[in-house]
Amino acid sequence: MAGVSGANAAASVRRAVDVHNEAGAGPFVLACDHASNRIPERYGTLGLTAADRVRHIAWDPGALPVALRLCEVLDAPLVASTVSRLVIDCNRDHGAPDLIPVISERTSIPGNAEVTAEDRARRIAEFHTPFHAALDGVISRRLAAGQPTVLVTVHSFTPVYKDVWRPWPIGLIHGHDIRMTRALADALVADAPGLNLGWNEPYSALEGVTYTLEHHGNARGLDAAMIEIRHDEILEPDGIALWADRLARCLPIALGAIGGAARYEATSTGA
Repeated sequence: MAGVSGANAAASVRRAVDVHNEAGAGPFVLACDHASNRIPERYGTLGLTAADRVRHIAWDPGALPVALRLCEVLDAPLVASTVSRLVIDCNRDHGAPDLIPVISERTSIPGNAEVTAEDRARRIAEFHTPFHAALDGVISRRLAAGQPTVLVTVHSFTPVYKDVWRPWPIGLIHGHDIRMTRALADALVADAPGLNLGWNEPYSALEGVTYTLEHHGNARGLDAAMIEIRHDEILEPDGIALWADRLARCLPIALGAIGGAARYEATSTGA
């Protein structure tokens, strides 16, 4: 694809991952693997219009601002990808058919139509691997220091998918360990009675969307939860603050409900 210049060219040299508040002392570690719609210069526009590149197909609008506010309020490290999921989806394993999507919803991605094995390997090495290495590093250092560590991945979802309205303002998705997700659901409903909370909505682990959650969370024996907020809820500052602050109240309550830091301390001492 043809290159771009100016500000976009400067942006193309950005690192593949940003780590915020790495030394955060709170019990939560946040991950935002669809934080950006940035397409590095070598890929041009991937054959997409400017309008397509700001749609949900390219990223999770609102997810990063919510995660950044949670990072501050909860004193939590945050690991965020800086590249569009249309270049490579950091929430998929290397063998997933949509790791480098050729179509998203109903939109073809021309720049991904004929990805060579060499380009696929380069995208993995330059964007996917650094994101997961950074998250692994943050978690590993905390565990080595004996810090309680709960992984929370922050996403948003499009209000309408293939002409079907999605009614839930927030959904929670769990991996093979359900405890933290169930406790967070209970805390959210208690905080906002009548909340239409989607359980394994708008996706579930069976649809291959929990790679980051499972690989860095449940597979390592950590409690973990995946949060999906409908993106029309978090496009403006008031909505970002509402949901981030609600989650900041409910996440510690959920952790307390499953045993809190004491459970981690007992585990680390072999009790």
